[in-house]
Amino acid sequence: MTAPAVLHAPAAERPPLIELDRASVVRGQVRVLHELSLRIDQGQHTAILGPNGCGKSTLIKLVTRELYPLARTGGSAPVQVLGQVRWQVDRLRSQLGIVTGDFGATLADMPRLTAEEAVLSGLFASFVVPPFREITDEMRQRAAEALERAHALPLRRRLYAELSTGEARRVLIARALVNRPQALLLDEPGTGLDLVARGHLLAMLRTLAAQGVTLVLVTHHIEEIIPEIDRVVVLHQGRVLADGTRRATLDGELLSRAFGGPVRVWPEGDAQGGVHYLAAAGS
Repeated sequence: MTAPAVLHAPAAERPPLIELDRASVVRGQVRVLHELSLRIDQGQHTAILGPNGCGKSTLIKLVTRELYPLARTGGSAPVQVLGQVRWQVDRLRSQLGIVTGDFGATLADMPRLTAEEAVLSGLFASFVVPPFREITDEMRQRAAEALERAHALPLRRRLYAELSTGEARRVLIARALVNRPQALLLDEPGTGLDLVARGHLLAMLRTLAAQGVTLVLVTHHIEEIIPEIDRVVVLHQGRVLADGTRRATLDGELLSRAFGGPVRVWPEGDAQGGVHYLAAAGS
């Protein structure tokens, strides 16, 4: 099965995928984002890197509208998604697919849900297929296509609640892909995966990037930043510490500041000619 081509308008005609303009967020009594400005264009693979507590999850929740920035008067809106100041996440799903662990936890609470049904539910912006909706052959074909793109087609008949962490993550990505989005926003996709499962994940992300899907990867694992992602935004205490190429930002001294301890970073080539960056704690 061949993945569909992703057609894009010229870059000048497309609004930014995500744009933050001096966005601030307070949770409880703590300011977790400090006037954060960030623009990610469509077609620009980007990694948002930083330790736990740096503001990565808060940024995701601004996009999913689980959190809202502090109001201010005058100037542009603090958050825009695809050029929209007000948006509904479910209505953007054909343009921006979102993969978070919260979605997986909800699906895992449904003991009779199959992997195929989990993917089909993405067509309805729901965690289940509405009982009054008929599943057509075209819908099943789209689900199969998405599962194949996520390297998860053999899992289609399995119960979602019985999948391993890595298998469930691939099905979640297929659920986002079923709407054939132009971009994917992935929140810590490698969390809880063993070495083999993480290798499968990275291979899948490289395939999606080659197919024209824009990747926005939110992570604290440097090794997940695949060669196709050449822009890295490093967050530290709710602010942008660095924003540049992988080569410029994946630097031991810079990342030691970001992570609050000594970090060693080194490049390593692969059989396809790509360069991956690896890291370890310690000087």
